[in-house]
Amino acid sequence: MRNLPYDEIQVENLEVFANHGVFPEETSLGQKFVISLTMYTNTRKAGKSDCLEESVHYGEVSSFMTAYTKEHPRKLIEAAAEDLAEEVLLHYPLLKGVTLELKKPWAPVGLPLETVSVKVTRFWHTAYLGLGSNLGDKEGYLNQAIKELDNGRDCQVEKVSPYLVTEPYGGVEQDDFLNACLRLKTLLSPHELLDRLHEIEQHAHRERLIHWGPRTLDLDILLYDDEILETEDLVIPHVEMPLRDFVLKPMCDIAPYKRHPLLGKTMMQLLKELEQKDCYE
Repeated sequence: MRNLPYDEIQVENLEVFANHGVFPEETSLGQKFVISLTMYTNTRKAGKSDCLEESVHYGEVSSFMTAYTKEHPRKLIEAAAEDLAEEVLLHYPLLKGVTLELKKPWAPVGLPLETVSVKVTRFWHTAYLGLGSNLGDKEGYLNQAIKELDNGRDCQVEKVSPYLVTEPYGGVEQDDFLNACLRLKTLLSPHELLDRLHEIEQHAHRERLIHWGPRTLDLDILLYDDEILETEDLVIPHVEMPLRDFVLKPMCDIAPYKRHPLLGKTMMQLLKELEQKDCYE
């Protein structure tokens, strides 16, 4: 595991009787499950103030996990662990992440074993998104996209730049764009977030007919934590980011000192370099 800059609060071997399972006997009779949880947070304030409100109440977390595990049966312990980890993160805002292990000591496999378990590690992530529109109600499309992102339980819009009117990019003759950037706190993986953005684009009737052509709504993942990712359908950081003033200007409004994970330069530095380059062309 990576070296995490967080303190840890641990709950070990919490026993819960619940009805997770595939077989009828498991869902009707139930069985014992054992939960261990590591919570990643910052205990500095609580350690200095000796005040419970500055920390995560592990007794409350234990009661919450017990109730949730009992009330939300799943066929697979993979699904049970995934659900529980996410719900803990959603209910306790001081948590940055969790590692949760769900053990099933009475697993019906017909062989002598101590336990079967699934362990997951899940974190809140910070993503920066670019937004653009140059068809129809441009401001309305941007506003609706931000609203849809913020309405998801697994996404929280933390900061939005002012909207910026810009000339079209890419050489296609079309109307001016309205652009913005936002900072998003999310539990989604990069590809899950990409799928969510495509869904929101579809709600705005986005059509991909001409490369760099007009569109009702364009949503791009610019940065995702400090990850560097290159797949067939997603590249992070966004390849065109250092070349686009309509991205760098709103990024400077919300995160001027955020560094590009590949170039090592802040948004302000990248914008200054781009403006100087444009002056010489």
